[in-house]
Amino acid sequence: MKHTLLCCLMFLLSGVYPENLLLQARYFASSPPSHDSLPHDYTIHPVPFSDVRLTDHFWKPRIDRMYTVTLPHELNELRITGRDRNFELAALALQTHVDTGSFCTQYPFDDTDLYKVIEGISYALMLHPDPVLKKRMDSLIALIAAAQEPDGYLYTARTINPLHPHPWSGLQRWENVEKLSHELYNSGHLFQAAAANYLATGDSALLKVAIKNADLLCRTFGWGKLEKYPGHPEVELGLVSLYRVTHDPRYLQLAKFFLDVRGPGGSTYEQAQQKVVDQRKAVGHAVRAGYLYSAMADVSALTGDTAYVHADRYIWNDIVSTQLYVTGGVGATSNGEAFGQPYELPNLTAYNETCASIANVYFNQRMFLTTGDAVYYDVLERTLYNALLDGLSLKGDAFFYPNPLASMGGYTRSAWFGCSCCPTNLARFIPVVGGYFYATRGHDIYVNLYGANEASIRLEDQLVRVHEETNYPWSGDIRIMLEPEHTGVFTLRLRIPGWAMNRPVPSDLYTFANPSSAQYAIQLNGQSIHPVIENGYAVINRTWKKGDQITLHLPMNVHVVEANPHVKADVGRIALQRGPLVYCLEWPDNPDHHVLNLIVNPHQTITTTFKPDLLDGVEIIQGKALAARRTLSGKIETTPVHFTAIPYYAWANRGAGEMTVWIAADEQAVQPLPAPTIAYTSTIRASRPSRSLMAIHDQILPDSSNDHSVLYFHWWPEKDTTVWVEYDFKQPATVSSSSVYWYDDHLTGGGCSVPDSWQLFYRQNNRWLPVQNVTSYGTKKDQLNIVKFKPVHTSALRMVIRLNKQYATGIYEWEVK
Repeated sequence: MKHTLLCCLMFLLSGVYPENLLLQARYFASSPPSHDSLPHDYTIHPVPFSDVRLTDHFWKPRIDRMYTVTLPHELNELRITGRDRNFELAALALQTHVDTGSFCTQYPFDDTDLYKVIEGISYALMLHPDPVLKKRMDSLIALIAAAQEPDGYLYTARTINPLHPHPWSGLQRWENVEKLSHELYNSGHLFQAAAANYLATGDSALLKVAIKNADLLCRTFGWGKLEKYPGHPEVELGLVSLYRVTHDPRYLQLAKFFLDVRGPGGSTYEQAQQKVVDQRKAVGHAVRAGYLYSAMADVSALTGDTAYVHADRYIWNDIVSTQLYVTGGVGATSNGEAFGQPYELPNLTAYNETCASIANVYFNQRMFLTTGDAVYYDVLERTLYNALLDGLSLKGDAFFYPNPLASMGGYTRSAWFGCSCCPTNLARFIPVVGGYFYATRGHDIYVNLYGANEASIRLEDQLVRVHEETNYPWSGDIRIMLEPEHTGVFTLRLRIPGWAMNRPVPSDLYTFANPSSAQYAIQLNGQSIHPVIENGYAVINRTWKKGDQITLHLPMNVHVVEANPHVKADVGRIALQRGPLVYCLEWPDNPDHHVLNLIVNPHQTITTTFKPDLLDGVEIIQGKALAARRTLSGKIETTPVHFTAIPYYAWANRGAGEMTVWIAADEQAVQPLPAPTIAYTSTIRASRPSRSLMAIHDQILPDSSNDHSVLYFHWWPEKDTTVWVEYDFKQPATVSSSSVYWYDDHLTGGGCSVPDSWQLFYRQNNRWLPVQNVTSYGTKKDQLNIVKFKPVHTSALRMVIRLNKQYATGIYEWEVK
């Protein structure tokens, strides 16, 4: 019974359970069910995180900080921002029947932040029992239960004041569920939190709330009932969680319905343009997509209907061939937090939402559970160690929402966000990382990730204890000691990472320019062996006994990565990778605190050194570079310097500044330090302060007014008003012309257009006077708009802009001469 309980824990987070659990009342059975209790399921089962005790210096400190720093921090933010107050007001409205309150926060899905924190605490309590933390969690659960309406409806954005719900909610229940209300999205996170909380604590309070809500959904939605799909997929994963726990087939049937009712004819933004089984490309909002594709794999496994996972295979191939960042991130554009066009992978403006990386891990793990192929773990590991981990600061109390691959100094992690899905998603993900390390199928043990740990792995006929020693990811030397309960035959499958075989990703999207001649090596009890490689795993089938030892050596060469030439943003550039880690150049470690102006010869000798006191201990990469600077005459001058690279996940822990993953390999690709023009040496001010103001004098022109590979400044969401931006010159100067390149994305669904008009003013005796223009003020797209005026001697120039009634505007570049 104890093992059955623990086996449920790993994939509560994602809806995949290797075993199931009996419940009280009508949901209880007389004995614990086994794998065979469900008619269909994945044939491969992850070993739960509670059976894998990480002892390493990489993951264990991060998991410990979840308990000591992140979760207490997020509990405080729930209170400070009013998220828990929303539940208090909803409960009060139900008790008093007086609808006088107002929703306290910004988004109707803010309820889910409580659910995800509860889920994270539930997992943390399995690793660190703490009555104080549990008491705080239980108080939130009591609030949630009190806010539930009698028929099971739970959605504070409406319950607080049904006559005046949140604008996104619609006047009636479910009215806007396919677009903005997030009613079903909220339910999905409630279901996952409830299942996790019950299995971790044995308390059923939140589970009863979830079942009551799920039963309402079953009465409301379905063929011949309300035939609508959730705009933001998530409820499907939550329903699978409840199905695995309760064995109530209605929940699986409803999850399947929500997949089947989606499309055709809907928006690509929420993946409703086709029936899900007919989809072949990754489109739309990247988090929604990852949750949907994961749910498709779950429903396929649990129903035996392979059409869903058949579509998933096409979608996965599209992602890894045209949509995946070298860091494993997905969702290139901020316009809809979405996938871009094939090979559209900009660096400065890369979105790569942290939640999308978590969803990408879910998706790839499910594809592995379906196939047993290591290619999915190659992508999962890349995402986990780079794009996903980048979302969390080293201290554990600050977060990235987007995760760009280059910065001019405009990015810092935040303690919280108005839309704070990413911090709370990390809080429920990091505690269960150990559950991604191993999996089983019959008499097979899959070793998928590496890191020092002690694990208890149950096969069909015995328990195998595993003790792993390694300093991965810094070292490729891995020693695995096996202690089976009794001598017996089983198969150990060791994943040989693609990067260790000169294959960075399972496509031609990225390649190593310097393939390593070093080979991985395996020893069994001190003797070299050469096992067959099957689906990316070294397969060792034998009679095992206590004390048997496997040693795996993975070559840790520094690889120079090149992108497919179709990736325009990376032409003429290289990235550096060592083991699973992608590296970046960051300002504190490099000459004059600049890195975007560095040129690195990919054919040089590169060295590595472990720095125990830097960024919690990291292996750095060092070599020679040229620092480029543009002169006033337009020429580029270079100076020999040395560069230092750090792991990408560790950047932005020492203050804001320049960073880049893709490094120029030639002069054509480099972004030289700008020439010391009047504009570049000026101080910039604007009616809307922003770090991205630096973009307007960086001397980088876009290819068009909707070029998302180039940084820009914008005034969104302001419209139908007057705004301004000004240059305060370093010293007074005589100027007679100016040019501006407008940002305009409204034709592709964005919120910016060229302005209605603009005018220049110069400062004289603390007064702003209009210049006397001799040419017109242009508002054309896709070009510099040049205005000439009578010369003025001044210390500052201000641009006053009248915005369109329906759109904001933005600026790529503003030049002054």
